[in-house]
Amino acid sequence: MLNRLLKKKGGFTLIELMIVVAIIGILAAIAIPNFIRFQAKSKQSEAKTNLKAIFTAQKAYFGEKDKYSADFTVIGFDPEPGNRYSYGLADGCNAAQLVTARTAADGCIGQDQARFETPPVGGGGLGGVAMGVDGDCPNCEFGASAVGNVDNDPAGDSWVITSINAGVAIGEGACGVDTDVPLSGGEPGNVYNDVSCKD
Repeated sequence: MLNRLLKKKGGFTLIELMIVVAIIGILAAIAIPNFIRFQAKSKQSEAKTNLKAIFTAQKAYFGEKDKYSADFTVIGFDPEPGNRYSYGLADGCNAAQLVTARTAADGCIGQDQARFETPPVGGGGLGGVAMGVDGDCPNCEFGASAVGNVDNDPAGDSWVITSINAGVAIGEGACGVDTDVPLSGGEPGNVYNDVSCKD
């Protein structure tokens, strides 16, 4: 009787184990890239939220002073520490800065250097949108940008927002091929989508 019980004791064969490992590998190969893409898309919400905050701050300032400002300090915009994106009311705002050394008066707030050491490089420029204040106020307009890296490749995720309806050159969808897309004033536009555009 004891012999029969010992003989019935079995385990998995090598082939069964290899099939299970292969199935787990296939599932991981499908799930991991999708998870990384989903995570990168969620990081883009920082840029959209903060660009809308810049738009709101500029409109409030315009309501009082009949002009826009190219100084973040004047309009009262200061993103929370740990910001992944660099924000600009001037061209070329993509430097990393320590939160304690931010120079918002020059129209640039860099990404938090304590968390993100490498400055992002705009993937597709800023779509031809003029940054800062343009024209003579009160008949003036403004443009602001956000550039950050959401997936650790050299190209940065680039966003813009303007006070007027404008045509923005973007490469989303047909990555690398710029097309002019209408952008409503006050609505963030993704000039270069670091999630879906790969060089």
